[in-house]
Amino acid sequence: MMAQVSPIVSTDHTSFFPHASAQHYVVGIGASAGGLQAISVILSALPSNLPAAIIIVQHTSPHRKCLLARILSRHTRLCVREAEENDRLAANTVFIAPPGKHLILSHDGAITFSIGPKIHFARPSVDVLFQSLASRIGSRVIGVVLTGNNCDGAEGIQEIKSNGGVTIAQDEESSDFPRMPCSAAMTGDVDFILPLSAIAPKIMSVCAEEIQS
Repeated sequence: MMAQVSPIVSTDHTSFFPHASAQHYVVGIGASAGGLQAISVILSALPSNLPAAIIIVQHTSPHRKCLLARILSRHTRLCVREAEENDRLAANTVFIAPPGKHLILSHDGAITFSIGPKIHFARPSVDVLFQSLASRIGSRVIGVVLTGNNCDGAEGIQEIKSNGGVTIAQDEESSDFPRMPCSAAMTGDVDFILPLSAIAPKIMSVCAEEIQS
């Protein structure tokens, strides 16, 4: 069972981006086995002025120093950092969930953490992140499930979809470990099942449609 996040009935999502003049998307990306290469491909294809914040949950060992932010920063023009308590969301910035903690958003949109039970043997959990984003951000969430060898993210994808967000899963052919994205797709709540190379363009397309509207 996922950790529960109390919903917000009415929220001004612009307050989650204190330096923004317009509302932005939040992109949640979840990955497990094979995720480093897949995430690198996506981030390398995104522009430096992406009008969205990105939060990444990559299953890693809590017993080793996490070098994910340093490694990913070599593959992108976006700002990449390991998330810290009370960080504020920012456009064209990538926040990496640290190992051993569930990453969630507080009522005012700041990043915070929970040392709750592992979900699908993982902490941080993709499901916990997605549920929090769906509850806090609603329709302005893009949820992406990438390669992995468990079913983390499937329940969270359903939460995002039910709150009006956009959902994406990597296709089986391009996934090193397809169980995780396939589990998401099997919920019936994935809008786009895409090869890895098409995920970044789809993220940009969704963001561009919002700007034009």
